[in-house]
Amino acid sequence: MKQGFLPISRKEMEDRGWSQPDFVYVSGDAYVDHPSFGHAIITRLLESLGYKVCILPQPDWRRRESIMEFGEPRLAFLVSAGNMDSMVNHYTVAKKRRRTDAFSPGGVMGKRPDYAVVVYCNLIRQVYKHTPIIAGGIEASLRRLAHYDYWSDTLKRSILLDSGADLISYGMGERSIAAVAEALDAGLSIRDITYIDGTVCKVRDLSSVYDPVILPSYEALKEDRLNYARSFYTQYCNTDPFSGRRLVEPYSDHCFVVQNPPAKPLTQEEMDQVYSYPYMRTWHPAYDEAGGIPAIQEVKFSLVSNRGCFGGCSFCALTFHQGRILQTRSHKSLLTEAKGMTEDPDFKGYIHDVGGPTANFRQPSCKKQLTKGVCSKKQCLFPEPCKNLEVSHRDYVKLLRKLREVPGVKKVFIRSGIRFDYVMADRDDTFLRELCQYHVSGQLKVAPEHIADPVLDRMGKPKNSVYQSFVKKYESINRQIGKKQYLVPYLMSSHPGSTLKEAIALSEYLRDLGVMPEQVQDFYPTPSTISTCMYYTGVDPRDMGPVYVPKNPHEKAMQRALIQFRDPRNYDLVLEALKKAGRMDLVGFDKKCLIRPRRPKDKEEGAGRRIKQYAPAGQGERKAGKRGKKKTIRNIHRKKTI
Repeated sequence: MKQGFLPISRKEMEDRGWSQPDFVYVSGDAYVDHPSFGHAIITRLLESLGYKVCILPQPDWRRRESIMEFGEPRLAFLVSAGNMDSMVNHYTVAKKRRRTDAFSPGGVMGKRPDYAVVVYCNLIRQVYKHTPIIAGGIEASLRRLAHYDYWSDTLKRSILLDSGADLISYGMGERSIAAVAEALDAGLSIRDITYIDGTVCKVRDLSSVYDPVILPSYEALKEDRLNYARSFYTQYCNTDPFSGRRLVEPYSDHCFVVQNPPAKPLTQEEMDQVYSYPYMRTWHPAYDEAGGIPAIQEVKFSLVSNRGCFGGCSFCALTFHQGRILQTRSHKSLLTEAKGMTEDPDFKGYIHDVGGPTANFRQPSCKKQLTKGVCSKKQCLFPEPCKNLEVSHRDYVKLLRKLREVPGVKKVFIRSGIRFDYVMADRDDTFLRELCQYHVSGQLKVAPEHIADPVLDRMGKPKNSVYQSFVKKYESINRQIGKKQYLVPYLMSSHPGSTLKEAIALSEYLRDLGVMPEQVQDFYPTPSTISTCMYYTGVDPRDMGPVYVPKNPHEKAMQRALIQFRDPRNYDLVLEALKKAGRMDLVGFDKKCLIRPRRPKDKEEGAGRRIKQYAPAGQGERKAGKRGKKKTIRNIHRKKTI
């Protein structure tokens, strides 16, 4: 393989002596040649197989000419919205337009369209009527069958139909895209490539579809949301590469969308190979003038050690995208990359992360998975660890020790997040002790998400008692090693199953803890998660039982305000929520109260005075010079055992 960036312009293509590429990869992201970016991995993989690949990053979708930069590729167009779903990239959960795009030059917003995969594919089809188009990446992957679209509040068809693409390569696409490329290069028509694992295709009849599971038709899904819940759970139970069946979603008597079983996971040797391609590990020089691509700052000095997650959180799409079987890189591969980092002039001695979806997963949850796959209707950790779960941090500990010894490395951080219930299931405290000793700098981020068991049950998260046990052990170990380090809990508001009762319970917990989170994440109904299915249907697809779903924007604002009840700006919302829930016992001057009552004269005085009057009960009055200082999780830590 030739060192240097892949071509992003006709001139760069011609400089290589090419008159026509084999593939043109159209991306909603700017071109960053780093293995944390999907377009870099897929294009380097195809390059390693001998194909001529050009990248068309962020073409102007308003101009047909933009798609014609390289002319017609010999084999196919590959289309991805980028590392994020374009709608998540563009809009907050409140459906407000974001101001910046970390995957665009200089962080400028507006370089890609909404529903980017559909728009790009339609643009290509306007110009090239018969050229194969293969969609991939997270946007296409999670929309591969009929799906609820939060931003339009509608049930949409498979993106394969709306985009006009010929195939979808879903999940981790290395195996499927290599197989598709080989088939196209051998002269097969794109219409005949219907058999490759990890792909979705459309057919006119089912005569060539082997052993299908017929899902409810699109019309049936639209008629009854319960049909959608049942269909979605069937899909969820067929995401394993060993046991997954071929699924068929009918759209008419002559149009069927066929999802082939997922592709097999990569072996460790194959994972090592993927991360050994000659990446330039930075953005294309064309973006220098704009200040580069902000997104690389988070990953440039981080190590991806694994893929997949058997955590099974209901609000996470990993089951649909990366799968539940762990895929890992070898120590040698990771150490080689780390040593390469130390040679970068911008490296300051800090490896920012060693992980993946869940940092402390370094092996399949049980040996059965290697031959038979994961259980279709059982989780490894939820509602409690499976009796067959093999819990061990030994390999991860050995890896971290080796990385700490690399010359030039001062500190190795873990920012991906750890699964604390997996830590608690490990009888050996070596990992947690070394985590506290070497890999935390004052604060450790963990994700209990909530403290109310009814909500945690819907989330697929462990009971609150497990988190409390982890807190005690974390505090105990830090005392033993003589460090004052704290936990930063990630919390989520308005998840299905959360009523005002549960939201208030979370507020009371934070009251007792003495913290106020700086940020609160509202539940975001992204495609292809169990939680999104709950949001749309009002039932839990796992048992078809009814679920309370907070949808009203005002109620969601109240639930969010309850988590940040100490913020004076949230006073009215908190008061309204407490009234509505019949919890006015939490308004008063007792230390157990969330807010103080507002005295009549407060309305006539300035904002500073009001802040003083309805400061959190039991906290005492602030000194005049500290009125405007927020009490946040970063500066409030009561020295007490929880």
